[in-house]
Amino acid sequence: MYSYRSGRKFHVERGTDGVDPIPSPASGAEEPPAEAARVFGDRLPLAQQYYAALAGAGVERGLIGPRELPRLWDRHILNCAVLGELIAEGAAVVDVGSGAGLPGIPLAIARPDLRITLVEPLLRRTIFLAEFIESAGLDVMVVRGRAEQPGVRKEAGGADVVTSRAVAPLAKLAQWSLPLVHEHGRMLAMKGSSVAEELERDREDLTRAGGGNAQVLECGVGIVTPPTVVLSVERLPRSERPGRRGVRVRRAR
Repeated sequence: MYSYRSGRKFHVERGTDGVDPIPSPASGAEEPPAEAARVFGDRLPLAQQYYAALAGAGVERGLIGPRELPRLWDRHILNCAVLGELIAEGAAVVDVGSGAGLPGIPLAIARPDLRITLVEPLLRRTIFLAEFIESAGLDVMVVRGRAEQPGVRKEAGGADVVTSRAVAPLAKLAQWSLPLVHEHGRMLAMKGSSVAEELERDREDLTRAGGGNAQVLECGVGIVTPPTVVLSVERLPRSERPGRRGVRVRRAR
């Protein structure tokens, strides 16, 4: 496991594959849609720089499929950035299975008040993330490892919110995500249109993982079509979990 934050020294492992670093300027980027200015404001140039990184190094290094290029803005960057509508000001956010930085980096660009940590196990992806964060001057932490590892929980745990996008089925995702937030913190999982069926299927596993008060929410209405669908789950204290409150244990004689 390694950690990296722009402007500070951490033990960052570099690959030996000789890939070219991500360039700082955003050159040749497709013109962003009008909605991007609403979401990113005066930080739109950083969003354009991220678009250029995904379209260039992201495709070359196999982090983004070439077929996704025509919909990078709507399906990926804006689709993720609008998640900020559900996050309180100044919150500590952990993005698990961050991959090429989705949704964590669009959130960091749109919401500089957030304290964001990206968790990703694959070296080539964490190198991409660290290089982009350095070139863009973002204050974002990168932790290489799996969300369920004790070292990652120690490094990134205690957050207000944990986010994810297309990482795992709900039952497994809850086991990985909920331990990273404090009691009454929330898991915000970006899901598709079948989220209600997934919630019904995995509700017992969600409860066993300590989750409750599940809600299916939409964000980005009027900005992205269709709106971003998010499953919000609260981490409940043990005393508030079903089957625990008011239970008396009688010791056998």
